[in-house]
Amino acid sequence: MGKPTGFMTITRQTPRDIPVTDRIRNWDEFHLPMSEDELKNQGARCMDCGVPFCHSGDLLAGMARGCPVHNLIPEWNDLVYRGQWREALARLLKTNNFPEFTGRVCPAPCEGSCVLGIIEPPVTIKNIECTIIDKGFEEGWVDVEIPQGRTGKKVAVVGSGPAGLAAATQLNTAGHTVTVFERADRIGGLLMYGIPNMKLDKKVVDRRTNLMFEAGIKFVTNTEVGKNYPAEKLLKEFDAAVLCAGATKPRDLPIPGRELKGISFAVDFLQANTKSLLDKTSAPNFISAEGKHVIVIGGGDTGTDCVGTSIRHGARSVVQLEILPKPPLERALDNPWPQWPKVYKMDYGQEEAAELFGADPRRYLVTAKRFIGNQQGQIKSIEIVSVKWEKNDKGQFIPKEIPGTEEVLPADLVLLAMGFLGPEDTLLSALKLEKDPRSNVKAEYGKYATNVPKVFAAGDMRRGQSLVVWAINEGRGAAKAVDQFLMGESSLPE
Repeated sequence: MGKPTGFMTITRQTPRDIPVTDRIRNWDEFHLPMSEDELKNQGARCMDCGVPFCHSGDLLAGMARGCPVHNLIPEWNDLVYRGQWREALARLLKTNNFPEFTGRVCPAPCEGSCVLGIIEPPVTIKNIECTIIDKGFEEGWVDVEIPQGRTGKKVAVVGSGPAGLAAATQLNTAGHTVTVFERADRIGGLLMYGIPNMKLDKKVVDRRTNLMFEAGIKFVTNTEVGKNYPAEKLLKEFDAAVLCAGATKPRDLPIPGRELKGISFAVDFLQANTKSLLDKTSAPNFISAEGKHVIVIGGGDTGTDCVGTSIRHGARSVVQLEILPKPPLERALDNPWPQWPKVYKMDYGQEEAAELFGADPRRYLVTAKRFIGNQQGQIKSIEIVSVKWEKNDKGQFIPKEIPGTEEVLPADLVLLAMGFLGPEDTLLSALKLEKDPRSNVKAEYGKYATNVPKVFAAGDMRRGQSLVVWAINEGRGAAKAVDQFLMGESSLPE
């Protein structure tokens, strides 16, 4: 603890952003760097708590409490305060393979569980984490991790999202020969095509995967196991396989008019946008929001990314529909610390829409009732209705329409961002994998073994749609389980 009174005398400070009117003209990251002195002061706010809940990394009421990869946050906060950046980097990389990803896209459950957050704004953990790793790359401190020797064992990793990359890194460190299969044309999975460039610059993803390639990991793109690469071949050619293909089946909205043109899944909209940006030409399935009235259905991170992307296209208007009530400004009584605080906030997309169109684009406690099209089969408007949440005869809260609250909104483009239902069936069917009641691959947390011998599963494919940091946690854990399966023991950390 560098400064015992730091949390009492120093206020929370976060990075300044490039003004909205400037940043929406491009696809660049828009957080401005903070000076070292500012960051040292922010590190000094860390209290060195007797019990640092920030890195507890468990679930409380179904939500992450603290950091799932157990980052040693008080330690590297203190090192940053003392100006010992290289030592801070070493502590950070002990627990997190990819802090450059989590430092950009993680919602920071660590900050939600910060003890200081009980009485004051929490420590700016996420920004310090991101700065440590970025400085490490700038200074040339991030090395290629080539294993000292090889075990002779071959492991396949299916999927190159955060879980797959974490598993591959750890297994390669253990000396196994690792091949990562990715069905897309670029490595990164969700990190590459699921998150827009202004939120996670793809050069950051490439920088990391290039290091992994130099360390001896083989990447095979444009290859979908169970489709253009037989599942039997996977089982025959590798000593073990880790399935990290994600939960990529989007939730649909089967209401009248769903067949109309102009209604798309958010994931298709975002993927085609990023591919077009990287290829510097419009992808075959590119969807433009330019000049259109855009309706985004869904209030999570994907919905926010649709808002920000539509604004950069030059949308005429953007409205975001949310079936849940507007969160309170402060924690509710049933949402105590150290749970993740379910409070009202505006993310970057809502901030941009509010400045351009005059208000937060979100409409709460509403649902879509039907899509309305023109004679050409193109959507032109959407009918919505207000809802209230009431208990049914089983005691479950469900939304019920409020008669007389129907409203019609103009809509040239509707983006469905209502989450994901689980993994796609192709790979599961090809390998005859058992599913859990939520249609995910059945594999016990901590063991990760499926019903198929030498096949393991991790990340969203096993646990369902979740955070990048949880995917890294699971990738690391699965790697340890595979290493133990292959060698009889493992010294890999979880």
